[in-house]
Amino acid sequence: MTADLPRRTTAEFLGTALLLATIIGSGIMAAKLAGGNASLALLCNTIPTGAILVVLILIFGPVSGAHLNPVVTLAFVFRRELPAAIAFPYMAAQVLGAIVGAWLAHLMFELPVLQVASTARIGMGQWIAEAVATFGLLLTIFGCLAGAREAIPYAVGLYITAAYWFTSSTSFANPAVTVARSLSDTFAGIAPNGLLGFIAAQCAGALAATLLASWLWASRKTT
Repeated sequence: MTADLPRRTTAEFLGTALLLATIIGSGIMAAKLAGGNASLALLCNTIPTGAILVVLILIFGPVSGAHLNPVVTLAFVFRRELPAAIAFPYMAAQVLGAIVGAWLAHLMFELPVLQVASTARIGMGQWIAEAVATFGLLLTIFGCLAGAREAIPYAVGLYITAAYWFTSSTSFANPAVTVARSLSDTFAGIAPNGLLGFIAAQCAGALAATLLASWLWASRKTT
């Protein structure tokens, strides 16, 4: 990547904002149209999320790497593939972008901009699910970097689409997404009392995947 830091952080901000606008906006639309059918609503929330990830990584990847996720950024710092000095601007842009994206979704559906989620998402099963979801996401990224770099957008989109359904938490797998969803009392929301457990589990899953990937693909050049 040859873009300067302002362009890179702008890409991270815009990408994460559009991701959250999609997650929350499609959740609101799904709840409106599904007629109380939770399975249908989840499916309608899943497909746009997986699809937009492919698009966002394709368009912003050449600028910033399209991390769109603080634990992805930290993983690249851990692997010494991203300078630590860049990590904070990246993560700040991601969190701010996520919040703005949530607010944008509210505005599009004429809902109050400022909200606090009430959907409880706590418990060991949820936390294990978030660790597994984030572990799989990071392993997908690093595995593709090792052998199929051009497939990353599609692999990430497909992985998140699948993880919505095989994890009990519906695969947040992203601290910025988690924070923003706590500020939306809609289909995709998470009550603030669930934040700490989710983010801790996400960090644990990301660390485990990063360590495993460093060993599993140690002989492959990934920079």
